[in-house]
Amino acid sequence: MTCGGDKLAELLARAGLEVVGDWRPEDVLPPRAAWRTIRSGGNEGGGEAEGEGPAVTVRTDRPDLVAEVNAQWHRRGVESGVINENGVFLIDAVGTWTCCCAPRRWQRVRLTTDWDLAGVLSERPGQPEFLTLSIEGDTLLAATTGEAGVSLTSVNRIAERLEEAARAAAQTAARETPEERAAVWSSLFHGPGPSGTLRERRAHGLALNPATPEDVQAGLLGLSHHLLWRPLPTEVVEAAMAHPEWKLRELLADAQPNITADQWARLILGEQKARHRWILTTLAADRRAELAENAYEQLADDASAQIREETTRLTGLPIPLQTTLAADPDAAVRASACRRAWPHLESGARQKLLGDPERKVRIEALFQHHQEHPMPRSFLDSQDVELRMVESCRLERALAEHLARQGDPAQRISLARNPHLDADLVGILAQDSDDSVRFVVSQRPDLTEEQRAGIVIDFDPGIHYSSLDWVVALHDDPDAMRRLAGSSHPLVRRSVARAVHLPPDVVARLAGDEDRVVRLFLAESCDDAPADMLLEVWQWWTGSLSTPDRPHGHPNFPRRDLLRYVEDPNPRMRQLALDDPDSTAELVERFSRDTHEEVRRRAASDPRLTLASAIRLLDDPHPHVRHAAVGHPQLPARVLVRLLRDTDTAQDAARHPALPDVVMRRMLSQLRPSTGSP
Repeated sequence: MTCGGDKLAELLARAGLEVVGDWRPEDVLPPRAAWRTIRSGGNEGGGEAEGEGPAVTVRTDRPDLVAEVNAQWHRRGVESGVINENGVFLIDAVGTWTCCCAPRRWQRVRLTTDWDLAGVLSERPGQPEFLTLSIEGDTLLAATTGEAGVSLTSVNRIAERLEEAARAAAQTAARETPEERAAVWSSLFHGPGPSGTLRERRAHGLALNPATPEDVQAGLLGLSHHLLWRPLPTEVVEAAMAHPEWKLRELLADAQPNITADQWARLILGEQKARHRWILTTLAADRRAELAENAYEQLADDASAQIREETTRLTGLPIPLQTTLAADPDAAVRASACRRAWPHLESGARQKLLGDPERKVRIEALFQHHQEHPMPRSFLDSQDVELRMVESCRLERALAEHLARQGDPAQRISLARNPHLDADLVGILAQDSDDSVRFVVSQRPDLTEEQRAGIVIDFDPGIHYSSLDWVVALHDDPDAMRRLAGSSHPLVRRSVARAVHLPPDVVARLAGDEDRVVRLFLAESCDDAPADMLLEVWQWWTGSLSTPDRPHGHPNFPRRDLLRYVEDPNPRMRQLALDDPDSTAELVERFSRDTHEEVRRRAASDPRLTLASAIRLLDDPHPHVRHAAVGHPQLPARVLVRLLRDTDTAQDAARHPALPDVVMRRMLSQLRPSTGSP
């Protein structure tokens, strides 16, 4: 259930309504658009409406007001078909229970024995504000309260009216003069300023708008976190670095792609609080950012041990500073510096770390020492052997054999990854009773494919696995790719499929792989993936965060002979017809009325779509379609102003490329709570 759902469910139950179904979105006009239709008298497009208008008004001074409104609503609901033969209808109610965080949804309900809509669905009894709709979505019946009383308004032929209104809006836009357009934009700033939620949505939209001017971007600092994730001009980054809010500077370091080495240095060293410098140094290390040379020495000499510890991880840290930090007075700093400094330390310095009074320093030094010198069996009796040591250090035969035969499962799993393990011990672990041990062994690079095939593993194709590093390292070796593409192990083949380029015979083999994740990875990563396989993957894969444009954006994805899919029952295939160079604007219009929302969404994003259809799709039942329609390049000012006034659509509208710079600057002036209308 969405935000506010529990409160709404309780309200509907008190009103005597039984929720029918599973709170899913309904395939009808969205509630906000339905309210707009009611308020316009069913006549958004101008001219005379054939709808009923306010058909019944119940005066507020009636002693039986609630009962009369309920009776009149029920009678009209049955007569108009809003309440169907099973007593089911859709309802939306406005009040303090309404969630402002997300678009509202219709609730599919049925009347119970003791129901009372007029008395419960209102801020005060007898002053209802609710809207009911037939489940087919073609007839509305609203109860609204005004000065004269409670009005029951019905509107039918909803789909026709939307078409008429969209055509009328498009015609009006075509006749609009520059002066009229300017007046429409100016109307956005009349009256009370926007609410807090509306300000936030507009700020997010402007932050995501690629056309937002630099001065507006700088003004958005602190108003939208979205801004700092997009590459920003140097001037805006500088403004963010000087911003008084610490959380903004922290997010800048965490998210901004365009921070130079000099800016990193000034950003970190400019913080007066040690905790802030520590956090920013940690973020710089995590992001592998390089700093201006002078910053390394200052951070390595910082009074805070936490900062010096994070400094040891910085990319580009000079070797002399690495060795200096390995002798730091603080044990945590020495331990952290040990790994990178070890190759550059003299024998005496190494021995000092191996005999350090702090155990964590000794452990780090031992870890580095045993990369070259085998760890003896006696070490197991005198020290706690960490799993990472078992995994990567050189082990004497006695220790390795003991762990292979008598170690606990976690030790055997780590040992199975050890690159220095003797072949016979690998063979013992390949027959281990633990599935996890055998699975790790099966991924070793030193196995022949015959040995790998002989290991019994329990492989779950639905689990996400990372690519095998040793296979990735061989991506540029055609012979290795040929050999590994025929592996019995799915992870090996999946890792091969991640190569950017592969020989034609390897591509052909993987394109027919029985593991569809292999085919998916080939579509996502390999520039040589074949067209027919890309088309096959397209039918069931919608894209990932890492490669959102593939397979459809792949250079080999078919772009011709796609009109054959116009009548395809699969909507993912049907929409491809619009990619064909011989597709027409008429087909775009046809698809804008398709029964499946994915096809309508594709049509909504097509610049050939008529303005009238784009306006109509702004009221589509599905938010993805509405989102695409908001981006139509020809949306007129009066439509964009309406969208900017609605919390549901303000963010998308503020991203529209046609917003004039002057409008964006005036919007910015309204975004802070302390400012009013200009």
